[in-house]
Amino acid sequence: MCADPEVTRYISGRPFTEEESWSRLLRYVGHWSLLGFGYWVVEEKAAGTFVGEVGFADYPRDLKPALAGAPEIGWVLASGSHGRGYATEAVRAVVEWGDSHFGSIRTACIIGPENTASIRVATKCGYREHGHATYKGEATLLFVRDPAPSAKL
Repeated sequence: MCADPEVTRYISGRPFTEEESWSRLLRYVGHWSLLGFGYWVVEEKAAGTFVGEVGFADYPRDLKPALAGAPEIGWVLASGSHGRGYATEAVRAVVEWGDSHFGSIRTACIIGPENTASIRVATKCGYREHGHATYKGEATLLFVRDPAPSAKL
């Protein structure tokens, strides 16, 4: 999936190498082992086919302004799955999990300003634009979501 230029155009601007993909996988395992949260695989229910991945991470990004300790939600789907509503469904499920797991902690995501599909998903799932940031010299949008009121208990 991450070798597909259509998938990576908003993530890195270029396909990932095998080394980068392997490092990404190890980061996911490390998140679960060390922090108790991370990414899930998204599958199409009927056929069980791979659709993508979605989850929370703690990336100490050199981001201005910083995410200030907020778990960062992210999602990426295989290009053949784009435009089918899978991202919204998966992100909503992970947001619900986050509300129960993180309690009263705000979560965040960063999205390139030209990635209108992901901006729509974030907005549908309760994220609101919080400001503009710079990451690795590129403009990005910072979105935040406060937990559901029932999660604050």
